[in-house]
Amino acid sequence: MRWVRTISAQVEEAAETLGGKALGLVLLHRLGLPVPAGFVITTQACRAFLRDGRLPDGLDDELATAIADLELTAGRAFGGPRRPLAVSVRSGAGVSMPGMMSTILNLGLTAEATAGLAVETGDRPFALNSRLRFLSSFASAVANADAGGVGNASGVGNASDTGDTGDAGVGHGEDPGRGAKDEETRLADAMKAIEEFVGQRCGQPIPDDATRQLASAVEAVFSSWDTPRARTYRALHDIPHDLGTAVIVQTMVFGNRDDHSGTGVAFSRDPNTGENIPFGEVLFGHQGEDVVSGRSTTRPLRELAEREPAVWAELLDALNRIEGHYRDACYIEFTFQAGELWVLQVRPGRFVGGAAVRVATELAEERVIGRHEALLRISPRHLRQVRTPRIASSEEADVFARGLGACPGVAVGHVATTADRAVRMAQGGALVVLVRPETSPHDMHGLAAATGIVTARGGPASHAAVVARAMERPAVVGIAGLTVDAGNGTVTAGGRTIGDGTLITIDGTSGAVVLGRPRIVANSADEHLHRLLAWADDTSGDHSQRGETQRLEAAHAALRASGA
Repeated sequence: MRWVRTISAQVEEAAETLGGKALGLVLLHRLGLPVPAGFVITTQACRAFLRDGRLPDGLDDELATAIADLELTAGRAFGGPRRPLAVSVRSGAGVSMPGMMSTILNLGLTAEATAGLAVETGDRPFALNSRLRFLSSFASAVANADAGGVGNASGVGNASDTGDTGDAGVGHGEDPGRGAKDEETRLADAMKAIEEFVGQRCGQPIPDDATRQLASAVEAVFSSWDTPRARTYRALHDIPHDLGTAVIVQTMVFGNRDDHSGTGVAFSRDPNTGENIPFGEVLFGHQGEDVVSGRSTTRPLRELAEREPAVWAELLDALNRIEGHYRDACYIEFTFQAGELWVLQVRPGRFVGGAAVRVATELAEERVIGRHEALLRISPRHLRQVRTPRIASSEEADVFARGLGACPGVAVGHVATTADRAVRMAQGGALVVLVRPETSPHDMHGLAAATGIVTARGGPASHAAVVARAMERPAVVGIAGLTVDAGNGTVTAGGRTIGDGTLITIDGTSGAVVLGRPRIVANSADEHLHRLLAWADDTSGDHSQRGETQRLEAAHAALRASGA
């Protein structure tokens, strides 16, 4: 059995084998978009690993061949002292499980390769920073430690459990301390601390051989399929536990390379409203995990147009091509290095509520899809979500803090500043709002117990926001000035402090966090819903006065009867 496939336009296998992420990369190749060269280790290999407790026979040889092909394509040597090749190692299950499994970046940056990268680029701090990021992500994966634990070990990134904005490591662009005289010493000390942390945690050092690093990383990603957080997520979403995950290995693109580099995420349309404008966030001088983790302060996507107009033009072209293929809104993750765009991931937008209704109706009006298809894309659940609850008026409420609405809806509950505390409070019968500096996969049990989520850091693509949307939990993220002291069980904003157990209400549309239980109202139907329901009545032939759900279901029944 073959365990490895080169990712290319010619691959024909399904998501069950390749995983959804790799299948998306195949699509990007077919659309002629820029994708870092790479290969995928199939879900079959993961199932064999989970069954036998070791990598399957023959995989080592296939990995060696696949890496040799990458070396040839890139003109670089994996772990080599001159023109070193570094790769990313990411999970990619057949079903979406955002943020639940491991990712390792910059793998292959051994001590020797890091020295070679410094010579090649003439930028030793960049090379050291890139190795630090490898060590941090590797430690998180193999030691099964969250970012906070690794950050505490290294003294960089998000070492504190507060809401102060931090950056994972130091790179270019907006990263603080870039020109400090002791930067190289600080980075070297941080790397040493992480290596000592892993040695103590795992009983063996991080390998300084690229081939061994890769094998360990693949094992770590496969193992992350069976972690408690991943099992909790699958149980919540009725995902079978025996599917396994694929592993995607790609040539690294360095978003922290220079002032013309960065990373971001983009939707072709606004996921909150469905409006036909690109929406997302970007970080200049950073790598992709900084956006997803929520540990760094992102910028609105539109700033990319101002700072890197050529990259912006390429991004718009990519979004248009992908949306044209899906005939639906889409989502991508991207990195740009020295002004060159690379697309790293793609999937349909998966909008909900009013945004889904607006996209379906506007695509029908643009004649991209027919009215019947627009009707079939909307479910009764979407209609219920259109009537999104919201806090009636900020003037009437005692607003404690305000951030970015990340998932629409209102949640009322008692503050819990740790995931464990959220679980205990929920088990005692309380409604809970989890309030954290940011969330990580290690918070999954607390996220599952909470009715709403609040984070001090992060944006629309942060871990908290992505998981909240997947779980349909109202969420507010990116609250500037919010400090979470989990040790003392307090949350401070605007000079006021509240404790664990305080009753709060959050509005995932406006981003308001309010003390107590304010008056709640529901959104009224907008023009897009009225138009869609008119099409539903025309389809069913019934124009009598009925509820919205009945009107939609009658249209669905008529379409099924006609074989549509």
